Amino acid sequence: MTDLLDATNRRILEALVANARISMTELARTVGLSKTPVALRVKQMEEAGLITGYRAILSPLKLGLTHVTYVELTLSDTRQKALEEFNAAVRLIPEVEECYMIAGGFDYQIKLRSRDMAHFRWVMAEKISTLPFVTNTTSYVAMEAVVEQKWVEV
Repeated sequence: MTDLLDATNRRILEALVANARISMTELARTVGLSKTPVALRVKQMEEAGLITGYRAILSPLKLGLTHVTYVELTLSDTRQKALEEFNAAVRLIPEVEECYMIAGGFDYQIKLRSRDMAHFRWVMAEKISTLPFVTNTTSYVAMEAVVEQKWVEV
């Protein structure tokens, strides 16, 4: 995999992260190669799983989802079957933007997006608190996004 991360492929990845809709011709011009070798490199990185897909990134703010809350969750059962049941259920909640299993004083942390405090309260009461095995939640309302959607440099 590391042999795929030469300087040229890194420039290709940077250009694709900046604009996934860039044409192969423009991408080739950007990295200083002709179109065919660039297309081959992109295909190789896709086949190797380095590039996993292309997607539209929507603006939560323009969609009216301006309220961001981080919620810590503690479960009553952390055996594999319980975790799998929780994981499947939390994936079905559209307001959950991110969910991580955590090693520490609680079991999961979610990033939840909602329209406002009333919507947040409804999501917590009707969706989050009814998730399997949830016994405790602690919420932290974000006041301002300082860095969002930043990708990790390769």
